[in-house]
Amino acid sequence: MTRPVVGIIGNSHLINDQYEVHAGGSMNSSAVAAVANCIPLLIPADPRYMSVDELMETCDGFLLTGGRPNVHPEEYGEEATEAHGTFDRARDAIALPLVRACVARGQPFLGVCRGFQEVNVAMGGTLYPEIRDLPGRMNHRMPPDGTMEEKFALRHQVTFTENGPFHRLFGSSAVMTNTLHGQGIKTPGKRIVIDGHAPDGTPEAIYVEGAPGFTLSVQWHPEWNADNDPVSRPLFEAFGDAVRDWAAGRRPYLQKTA
Repeated sequence: MTRPVVGIIGNSHLINDQYEVHAGGSMNSSAVAAVANCIPLLIPADPRYMSVDELMETCDGFLLTGGRPNVHPEEYGEEATEAHGTFDRARDAIALPLVRACVARGQPFLGVCRGFQEVNVAMGGTLYPEIRDLPGRMNHRMPPDGTMEEKFALRHQVTFTENGPFHRLFGSSAVMTNTLHGQGIKTPGKRIVIDGHAPDGTPEAIYVEGAPGFTLSVQWHPEWNADNDPVSRPLFEAFGDAVRDWAAGRRPYLQKTA
């Protein structure tokens, strides 16, 4: 039996600062294949190559990955500054309408880091350009030095709403996570529920209220060590279950309108 397909929304990248490629971290593919038990399909996130409708018919679910480029502030009504970093407007043009279409249709997605921020912006929210510049906030960025294990080490606690979807999924009201991001949610978008916070108040876990499908999204990187991490594994397993339900025709939006 063929496994369902998860489209991995990656980033534009330059090899040796010259050769253009579409890139996605191998740990994303590993988490989708080994933990969610789906086929990972790297998507060249550029509207020149496909439409949102074509993607939704080709894939059963989507992983909105992290990445160095940030969502362009014009997407949430602000001007770009040096603090906003670099951008990937082609990915913006695919990912933001894709999120809105999936929310409306009930098709599952999992947002991670930049993907978490994309979900908020797609629903009308805004972002801070640099979390560490805010009074009372910690530095959430990736440590500049060290091994991959040190960069992705568990660094802070995330506390969830009692009896919320993340609390129920993890069986705990607080978990330890890594942290490798510069930006974060400023104002939540319409229907965005902030269900988890870091100790400094930074939003870390969200979902879309009233959405008929899986919309859980996190600011940390659960794809790291997803096979073994007690937080990452149930998140990707739940996402995989939602994708399999969609592929099998057990679709929330159809049940709702039947």
